Amino acid sequence: MTSINSIFQEVLEDIAPTQQELTLISDIIAKLITLLDEKAQQLGIKYTRIEPQGSTGIKQTQLKNDFDIDLFVGLNYELYKPNYDGLSKNKLKKESKKEFRSLCNNWIIKSLPLKEFQNPRLLYAEHPYVTVDYHVKNKIIKIDIVLFFDLELDYIMKHGPITAVDRSPWHGRFVKDNLSQKQKNDVRVLKQFFKANHCYGDKSAVGKVGFIGYSAELLIHYYGNLQDLFSNFAELKSNPIDFENRPINELKKIQHFQNDYLIITDPVDKNRNVASAISEKAYNYCKQRIKEFLDNPKKDYFLIENIPEIDITTIDNSLTEKIFIVEVKNENNEIHYTINRDKLYSLGDNIKANGEKEFSHAERFGQIEFEVYFEYDLEEYNLAIFCEKPEIGKSYLRRGPPSKDQTHSKKFKKKNPSFFEKDGFLWVESIRDYSIFENFLRDLIRDKIPDNLRVVNISNSTGAKTMSGKRCIYVLLKMVLPFK
Repeated sequence: MTSINSIFQEVLEDIAPTQQELTLISDIIAKLITLLDEKAQQLGIKYTRIEPQGSTGIKQTQLKNDFDIDLFVGLNYELYKPNYDGLSKNKLKKESKKEFRSLCNNWIIKSLPLKEFQNPRLLYAEHPYVTVDYHVKNKIIKIDIVLFFDLELDYIMKHGPITAVDRSPWHGRFVKDNLSQKQKNDVRVLKQFFKANHCYGDKSAVGKVGFIGYSAELLIHYYGNLQDLFSNFAELKSNPIDFENRPINELKKIQHFQNDYLIITDPVDKNRNVASAISEKAYNYCKQRIKEFLDNPKKDYFLIENIPEIDITTIDNSLTEKIFIVEVKNENNEIHYTINRDKLYSLGDNIKANGEKEFSHAERFGQIEFEVYFEYDLEEYNLAIFCEKPEIGKSYLRRGPPSKDQTHSKKFKKKNPSFFEKDGFLWVESIRDYSIFENFLRDLIRDKIPDNLRVVNISNSTGAKTMSGKRCIYVLLKMVLPFK
């Protein structure tokens, strides 16, 4: 049997960036720094540093064919601080966003010659930044240029960041200074594993968000190497990673950690959980895939392939009748895919909450599970749903107050003349609004679907129309439900 380490080495040889790629990225970064500096001098704008961040920057943990560049431009907070004196945290964020938008439009975008740097545009996430496309050798390299306040690490550790990205340069420096070349290569192989198993980043097919690059880097740093991480991965839920060595009961006292499934604290900010967004579904699926790999090591676990379309004829009828699909098309391409993704997850949560229980809290359609899958280049978004009891009785027994509670019993009896007593409570037979899950689903989707999402199909799984819809059903059936 092929040894685990030899498989890791084979994978690394396939995924490590070439020297030609590294040189190309380095040349583009040098050109950008020159352009930004020249324009800054013309405009009299002061900055502290321009530094490439992310996996292709100072971290150097990127995979082959990963050309995306994150260029961070530092600003001296002391120069801007007088504008924010006396402002609350929220107002400070709003004012700093205005400042950053102005600099993006009047400095960053105007620095870029349109012949090489095409379609420069201001994007809004939590933080305004510029994205531009660099065309070279039949490739389009996406470049994000991000302004940040260049804060000392001691300041961030004590007060936290001013903007959402102020920590990021320190993340890059931590990885650069604390991971050996061997560990950086282990990070590459780990990221390849997460991508091959569709559990990476905000495009994760399993769970809302999968493992991100920084979490992969911290996992390798903490465990030392990839094999030890894989051996301990199943314990990650019960053994939080904390670089301050705080016990789990102390970590759980931190209010914004309490609902997080995994905990990997940030060595740059001890009160931040790097793993806060990582989905339980993504972790559980990766845990199973790692177990399978350790039991039978094969390179196949690292091969990135498209998710198959479900062949519904191979699934038992008793299961297919419990699976439903909602297929929608985004008709406003200015809306970021994460917004559409989040809206569908919110819709899924609504379906689960209202589908499992009647308004009176009586059981409705039984257990409901769902998964979202999207192909943003096609603007196709899907919601696959498992419903334990897709058809239920038209009436149900609704429990009222305890019989001995005279005040509430009197009111209940008056409202429900056909009441009866059982097990010390008053009861009444109530007519359901819905006894067919698909009818409930259609009405809820009609009322809750965002205006930019056009419904292509709502049906039982056998009626799925799109390729992405069939992939969504595959994810639910093969990558989510077995691990619930």
